[in-house]
Amino acid sequence: MKFDWNRARAFLVTAEEGSLSAAARALGVTQPTLGRQVAALEEELGVLLFDRVGRGLTLTANGLALVDHVRAMGEAASHISMTASGQATTIEGTVRVTATEVASAYLLPPMIAGLRKKHPGIEIELVATNNMRDLRRREADIAIRTVRPTDPQLIARKLTREGAHLYASRDYLDQHGPFQSAEALSSAEFLGFEDNQDFVEALNNFGLRLSDAQFPVRTAAHLVQWQMVREGMGIGVMAARIGDADPEVARAVPWLPAFEYDVWLVAHREVNSSRRVRLVFDWLVAQYKALSAVA
Repeated sequence: MKFDWNRARAFLVTAEEGSLSAAARALGVTQPTLGRQVAALEEELGVLLFDRVGRGLTLTANGLALVDHVRAMGEAASHISMTASGQATTIEGTVRVTATEVASAYLLPPMIAGLRKKHPGIEIELVATNNMRDLRRREADIAIRTVRPTDPQLIARKLTREGAHLYASRDYLDQHGPFQSAEALSSAEFLGFEDNQDFVEALNNFGLRLSDAQFPVRTAAHLVQWQMVREGMGIGVMAARIGDADPEVARAVPWLPAFEYDVWLVAHREVNSSRRVRLVFDWLVAQYKALSAVA
């Protein structure tokens, strides 16, 4: 049988993403192109791989029987690519790093600047997003995450333990504060996230009594939320090392304990097969260690 890997990859990513539109975004192709690849694979194999359910797709029985085999092919292709790239004698090339918006904007620039000064042949593609990228599908080489991965194909190194607090502009606190008790916060306005329920529950677990009505402005972008805090629109959350260093803001609820979380550096377990990825990985470990030493 003549087998086109591009069609198989289109099928695999569509199965994992659940829709042609999401799969097309993940692969960086147009939706019609991806749809033609999936349809061509179905014709090539003589089976129907997907059923349409609303705007999404679900695997048929034939699709379910095939998806694990195609996933294994994808992992094998990834291993070949990673091993081949690691055989080069040079460390020149691109390393793709993904991190949260806050880490990308406030912490990584001086680290990357130092790396580029010492190793100018290495190019960094920084993907600033609060969504986790799939390292196994090579959406990034290295990730900085706040959740330890459970995938056995990934390795993780704990970088530091951070704390976050609630902040507001000094003008906002002068007009509406001080907030010296949970009751005092009942009239405060907060800046929330697009999917805000977990944030509200986390705050209320500290003894606050906040309602959805106290979050009149929400955004998926943490950096946008932080700028709104600085403009005096309400109370928002930020890592302590960033919030405490900003003269425009102050801790809005100083009696509230910090929201603590771990920061992890994550890569595929075959990171040792690529000299440049390993170099960047070790550089970030050292930089975060130095950052924690002066915190």
